[in-house]
Amino acid sequence: MNKKTIALTTEQYKEIISTMKNGFCGCRPNERIATALMLEANLGLRISDIIKLRLTDIVKDGERYRLSITEQKTGKDRIFTVPLSLYQFIRCYCLDNGIKENDVIFPLTERAIQKQLKTVCDFLDFNGISTHSFRKYYATEIYKNNGYNIALVQQLLQHSSTAVTQRYIGIQQKEIETAIENHLKLDI
Repeated sequence: MNKKTIALTTEQYKEIISTMKNGFCGCRPNERIATALMLEANLGLRISDIIKLRLTDIVKDGERYRLSITEQKTGKDRIFTVPLSLYQFIRCYCLDNGIKENDVIFPLTERAIQKQLKTVCDFLDFNGISTHSFRKYYATEIYKNNGYNIALVQQLLQHSSTAVTQRYIGIQQKEIETAIENHLKLDI
């Protein structure tokens, strides 16, 4: 993990995806890479796992869909629910682009994605952003939107301890500073 890589803000996420989809002077639109990064931000997977995904990896299980993968970096098995709207988004993307169920959805290299992302971030004047920023964005948003439940984020990312997860999302220092500020009793 690159310690200099930051988690995206929601505004940065939206701006990067929009710019990548629409292109800009000197850079053609790239919906494929934008979609791969969107999946990273919405599934919390590493880009190395996103580029190996096939539609057949998502299986209907009763009323829900489940994704079952073995993470490339860790070798850990990971099974989790894919929200219906996200499954439909992926399925529509595949249909629109003639991608068959057994085909790799994103026949790209990590390097190609990183290169395009760097071009867009340079254009937008964003620093400290890599493909991993989208996974950190996922983790940070899950943390903030679920009552600051660090154990939940740890489980979703399959980290070995909450301390690793705290360092990963960079929340620990903010919480410490907030706790100190909230504790102040200066008006007696």
